[in-house]
Amino acid sequence: MTGRFIVLEGIEGSGKSTQLPALAQWLSSQGLEVVQTREPGGTELGEGMRSLLLDHRKAGMHPDTELLLMFAARAEHCHRIIEPALEAHSWILSDRFTDATYAYQGGGRGIDPARIATLEDWVQGRLRPDLVLILDLPVAAGLSRIAARGAPDRFESEKLGFFERVRGVYLERIRAEPQRYVRIDAAKTVDQVQASLRGAISDRFGLDGD
Repeated sequence: MTGRFIVLEGIEGSGKSTQLPALAQWLSSQGLEVVQTREPGGTELGEGMRSLLLDHRKAGMHPDTELLLMFAARAEHCHRIIEPALEAHSWILSDRFTDATYAYQGGGRGIDPARIATLEDWVQGRLRPDLVLILDLPVAAGLSRIAARGAPDRFESEKLGFFERVRGVYLERIRAEPQRYVRIDAAKTVDQVQASLRGAISDRFGLDGD
């Protein structure tokens, strides 16, 4: 079977990191070779850049620096992980990809989406996810969840308005390309969200949703 590239997106506290391993296990039970990865990160070099990007001590990082670090990590991720996995017909599950950049650096930081699109084309070429599952919930609910996790990272420390803009971009992208994006109600229980994720993938790719 041809490999597929599936991405989980959403604001902080939406449950991506909780849902992704269970989703990978379910796909593996379908007889598929599955690669789990994340952004920023996924490679040794990318994880080093992730540490810089999430470090709360780097609060004064310029938005352009942040954007370029994101795409530098993504370039390594595409070349080292995603493209080889697709060539091997594996299914890729990624915790975030370029939609997060449009949401966080575009919506959150106010960077012109056209500048992001230029970097997207340069770094990725024609590579785009086959399906983006956006775990959506009210910002206040997401922030309440992350407040219980301990010390916040650099992004988690942002204010309510930042995350409202981020969420707004995600919702805009769902409306603009419903054939590529699926909204998942992340306010539901863990099991209900998992069922919705499986259902969306099954509907799109003809898998057994049970």
